[in-house]
Amino acid sequence: MSDTIIKTAYFAASRDTVWSFLTDKDKLAQWFHGAESNLEEGQEYALMAKGEAGPDIKQCWGKVLKMDRPATLVYSFTIKPLGGAMTTVTWTLEEAFGGTKLTLKHEGIAAAAGEAALGLLMALDAGWDKHLARLREAAG
Repeated sequence: MSDTIIKTAYFAASRDTVWSFLTDKDKLAQWFHGAESNLEEGQEYALMAKGEAGPDIKQCWGKVLKMDRPATLVYSFTIKPLGGAMTTVTWTLEEAFGGTKLTLKHEGIAAAAGEAALGLLMALDAGWDKHLARLREAAG
């Protein structure tokens, strides 16, 4: 049984442009969550959301495992419901018809979530759909 979420999206933008939206702290904030610094290989990251009446709230975090600009980005990924258990997110960028084909692969969710796997898979699946739609608007 597979617990891997796979999404594909096409952009009328170069791989370098789409890459920048995956790794630049200010561009991440336009479609996903803001970061304190740009993503860098070997470094930990935390993506934050604005709190309604208080400080920013950590939404997801992990460590950047691989950066092969502008083709592949891999990082460990967790959210509060996972209790610190890590999953893996891989972004693959390919040239396509004068633009970019972006593929997201999010794996290891069932092992990290245990009995809550189905509910978390459904929530992450829907969440990635929303984030990718915003990325399309932001990146072109």
